[in-house]
Amino acid sequence: MKQFFIGMVLGLLLAVPACIAQKQLVLLKGEKIKLRLYIGDEIIYKVKGSSNRKRSYVSNVYDTAVLAHKDIVPFHSIERIYFHQHSFRNVVGGLLVIGGAGYFLIDQINVSIVKGDQSFDQDVTRASIIMVAAGLPMMLIRKKSQRIGGRYRLLLVEKGSPFYRPDLKRMESMMDN
Repeated sequence: MKQFFIGMVLGLLLAVPACIAQKQLVLLKGEKIKLRLYIGDEIIYKVKGSSNRKRSYVSNVYDTAVLAHKDIVPFHSIERIYFHQHSFRNVVGGLLVIGGAGYFLIDQINVSIVKGDQSFDQDVTRASIIMVAAGLPMMLIRKKSQRIGGRYRLLLVEKGSPFYRPDLKRMESMMDN
């Protein structure tokens, strides 16, 4: 029983470094990482000359291509990659919505409790509506895809690269099992 336990511990210790040093597919804008895909992650892409999207998962990453399930797709033939992007505009929009609603609520609490009046202040209501109306589209409109080319490029990243980052989520789940 002791030999079995030692064998299991050694097996886990030898398997974890192999899982940490996996290849990664990275979408770069200049030197800034916009998307990082590990082996096993879902990828939604559109090939040049095609009108439909392909949904698959990353099976392997090569120097100039990605193996998406059973298809080898060269980087240069990928026209667009679909993923949810967050920008500074979305954060500002959320702050405007929260600020507008909060301004209105705080003023109403102040007017109703301190003054005992149940009326709306026209200026506060107008400012709150403008803040919410300006912030809501900024918060909700998000870019869902990125065209490859120009400053955007796909790159294979391996251990030792400055763009490499170990997949800590998968390592933690392996350690829990």
